[in-house]
Amino acid sequence: MFNYTFQWKQALNRLPQMLDGALVTMEIAILSMALGIALAILLTVFRLSGSRPLMAFATTWVEIARNTPALFQIYMAHFGVASFGIHFSPFVSILIGITFNNAGYLTENFRGALKAIPDTQGRAGRSLGLTQLQSFRYIILPQMLRISFLPMTNQMVWAILMTSLGVTVGMNSDLYGVTQDLNALTFRTFELFALAAVIFYLITKTITIGGRLIAARLFRY
Repeated sequence: MFNYTFQWKQALNRLPQMLDGALVTMEIAILSMALGIALAILLTVFRLSGSRPLMAFATTWVEIARNTPALFQIYMAHFGVASFGIHFSPFVSILIGITFNNAGYLTENFRGALKAIPDTQGRAGRSLGLTQLQSFRYIILPQMLRISFLPMTNQMVWAILMTSLGVTVGMNSDLYGVTQDLNALTFRTFELFALAAVIFYLITKTITIGGRLIAARLFRY
């Protein structure tokens, strides 16, 4: 029956290594979000450009990102392009995969935010002598990012959790990868992964609560 002996001390002794892995996890998530937001803004501009090739490109990106598994996107970044002689490190591959996914989802979030902004906003900008691009940059874009803030917070949480998929391409310096390597050394599976789950939970909960507090100020007026 149940005769497992918990040895939490072994897991807690490895906590500094796991926290170092958590920093790498945060690094990947923050970089992927920054790049994802920049790409999503560009894809949104493509959708508004009126150019069929650019609109088709943006739509294709969003459809692939939202309708294929994130693991598939990471595999394509690591193993897929390797077929053409292009090789990325596990860190770069996981960063590309998560960035691609973030950009697709954020583009769709931005599209929803644009629907909440009256068309008169853009027309008012153009009536003041601004070009369509200037109206988007100075009038529409700030409102779009403000409305999309909470969805972006949710996407950041998703990016944190997606970093665990890096182990499938040999990533072992993030939180999940470090935990798996420590498990292979100590065989304290339950203790180590329970501790990793707590760290993941604390990170994502901090982001969620922090996002709500910031949003409360953004939406005060």
